[in-house]
Amino acid sequence: MKRTTLGRTCIEVSIAGFGVLPIGPSQLALPVDEGAEIIKYAFQNGINFIDTAEYYRAYPYISEALKDGEFEDIVICSKSLSADYNGMMDAIYEARKELHRDVIDIFLMHEVRSGQLEERKGAWEALKDAKKQGLVRAIGLSTHHVDIAMSAASMTELDVVFPLINYASLGIRKGNQFATREEMMESIQACHAAGKGVFSMKAFGGGGLTGNYQEALNYVFSQPEIDSVMIGFGKTAEVDDLLAYLDGSMAKDYNPDVSKKKVHINHEDCEGCGSCKNACPAGAIYWGENGLAEVDHDKCLTCGYCSPVCPVRAVIMY
Repeated sequence: MKRTTLGRTCIEVSIAGFGVLPIGPSQLALPVDEGAEIIKYAFQNGINFIDTAEYYRAYPYISEALKDGEFEDIVICSKSLSADYNGMMDAIYEARKELHRDVIDIFLMHEVRSGQLEERKGAWEALKDAKKQGLVRAIGLSTHHVDIAMSAASMTELDVVFPLINYASLGIRKGNQFATREEMMESIQACHAAGKGVFSMKAFGGGGLTGNYQEALNYVFSQPEIDSVMIGFGKTAEVDDLLAYLDGSMAKDYNPDVSKKKVHINHEDCEGCGSCKNACPAGAIYWGENGLAEVDHDKCLTCGYCSPVCPVRAVIMY
């Protein structure tokens, strides 16, 4: 697979990366050996870039995939939601221990929202110190918010940014409001112009756009300012689809079969705001005992009305 360099970092990655969230406890909860085999399959087929996070609880999958030393040039990105210095440092040390690496290639502040740069200043100081100490190679942030992505362009010590973008603008935010793909692309372009490495997330909007597979990928892969596109995989067939798309062998009318996919609520993201419940025309979304949204699959129409209104992209399909 073709490779590119993330901005000015000198870190070379495949133009598509492997997002491990789908195989982990939050979604498919695959056995570690089964999930590791999917990761290895992707590595064997040219993907060398993998994204994880502290709260994904997916380090065992990556560690298992790498334990035999078969792959030498794998680039790992991890992230933490920690807001303070000690929490971020603990997250970095945990990643180093669990992944059996002295140096983590990329470490990010995870899902930074509007107004949080000052609140999470301690975590940012920790990332800068970790880089100076040689614990990580590059630092940055992930975000769904166009204003945060724009701010990243002017953060001198920030190396990379990991923004959410897709052709349907699903999940893109600006403060408490929804924003557009055009607004996010303006921020991405500013980051690129400033020499930041850019890799994108949610090309399929959390699974809601998978039925328009090629349209979704055409959009993100056609943006020259995006260095790499992170795709969440849950099976080897999904890796095969991506490879066929990238090498041009995919039939122009092909779309994956999504008929068996169901709507789920990721409770690690859900904030119980009620937006999805209010948007559901079938009354399929209700409050669980924990105060978070649940889906009654006997009522769910998979119409997708709930997905665009979720402010934190907790509504997913798999």
